[in-house]
Amino acid sequence: MASADLRRELDCSICLSIYTDPVTLRCGHNFCRVCIDRVLDTQEGAGVYTCPDCRAECQERPALIRNITLCNIVGSFLSTRPDQEETGIFCTYCVDSPVRAAKSCLLCEASLCDKHLRVHSKSPEHVLCDPTTALGNRKCSVHKEIYKYYCTEDAACICVSCCMIGEHRGHQMESLDEASEKKKVKLRKVLQKLTTKRAEAEKRVQSLLERRREDQGKAAGVIETVTALFRDIRGQLEDLENRVLSEISRQEERVSLSISDLFQQLEIKKDELSRKMRHIEELCNMSDSVTVLQEPDTGDLCDTEDTERHDNQVRGAGDLDVGLVSGTLHTLFDIITGINTGIYVQEPTDLLLDVTTAANNIQISGDRKTAFWSPNQNHPVTPERFHGNQVISSRTFSSGRHYWEVDVSKSVWWRVGMCYPSIDRRGYHSVIGDNKKSWGVCRYSNQYYVIHDSTVIRLPDKIPCGRVRVYLDYGAGQLSFYSLCDPIRHLHTYSAALTEPLRAALWVENGCITICGGVRSFEKLP
Repeated sequence: MASADLRRELDCSICLSIYTDPVTLRCGHNFCRVCIDRVLDTQEGAGVYTCPDCRAECQERPALIRNITLCNIVGSFLSTRPDQEETGIFCTYCVDSPVRAAKSCLLCEASLCDKHLRVHSKSPEHVLCDPTTALGNRKCSVHKEIYKYYCTEDAACICVSCCMIGEHRGHQMESLDEASEKKKVKLRKVLQKLTTKRAEAEKRVQSLLERRREDQGKAAGVIETVTALFRDIRGQLEDLENRVLSEISRQEERVSLSISDLFQQLEIKKDELSRKMRHIEELCNMSDSVTVLQEPDTGDLCDTEDTERHDNQVRGAGDLDVGLVSGTLHTLFDIITGINTGIYVQEPTDLLLDVTTAANNIQISGDRKTAFWSPNQNHPVTPERFHGNQVISSRTFSSGRHYWEVDVSKSVWWRVGMCYPSIDRRGYHSVIGDNKKSWGVCRYSNQYYVIHDSTVIRLPDKIPCGRVRVYLDYGAGQLSFYSLCDPIRHLHTYSAALTEPLRAALWVENGCITICGGVRSFEKLP
């Protein structure tokens, strides 16, 4: 009883439901915020606002103050009565004080509380169900009768009259429960399929997350390696700089000391020459001929040998040892060539074309680096030889990371890529990219594409230069193509589960394709 009284105290007098965001007026009465806002909106033109409960008047629209205490009480009450509050459907006959409905009668189209349910008719026509507001959906719109059957031909719920005299007469019928169970079986199958698909999607999500973690780990490893490499290079360059500057300073100091010694010697010589000059000037000014003649001969004061000796001393002390400095600077070459070791790049190895696979329209250069389009070469017919304008390399790739480059600037139509050695050698499907065993990038009619398994993807832009790089990460199953412009542009990457070793492949018409250098491998790159 106390609970029922509390329940009534928590009802808004406007909507007759439990308060939602309760607010208080100046007079102290509480209402739902939405409910009182609507009432005040209707009073806008009257010039006065009144409380719906006590009719207290206010000239200005009253401020709505949120009743925090009442809001907390409502929340606590609802949390302790979830079973009674979940439907929100009230008894049709409890007008004075709304009471939650326990059942709904499909025949009466009314909802009843426990009290009215006890006095409700128990006849079979009065079908009771869980409380619902959609009572009209349970009756036939034509005959106003409760649904009893399900027409399988029209996939519709029907009443007895529809079955006997209506448009569904003679159709295949099922009881509602039977039809419902059949539909539930179908729904369970659909649910099972959706569950499987969701599990697959979740598995793919986890796979992608794992792939991202692996890529992040690889990137972190490469960043660490490159950072250490450049840190080492900077250290070596700083050491080299200090060595060169120290050598220059040492030589400068040595030259400076030599020049200082020569400077002192020349100062002494200059003073001696000045003294002799004054003595000679005195002799020249004497009138006593005997004295002049009796003075010892001074000799050649401008002795050429003495002058040359001093000049040689100056030259010998004068210049830096540029050869020694240059020798020290040659260490730069050692640092640069050592970079390859730092990033685990192996020395390039030759990538040569297999002449036994060259088609009859393909001529191979003496160094086996260039494939020329040249019809009717009269090559001997063998199972290894391609029927089209194609040739593959003699080297295979079955692990690691590698890249090689080709010059395609002298060819009008070309394809460059990689293939399995088991690729067909004859027929249309033997061309690079026209089968599942090869991947390529190509040019036709001044347009550029990538192709695999006869699926062509057009590249959005033209390749701006005539050199293409093919990069293989065999372990990751990735084959990438790049245009070697400035900067290098990525064209496309294929991902596949590689099942055989791969060989480089070339297809050419009207021109030639040349392999540039050798293959660079990154076997140890993390």
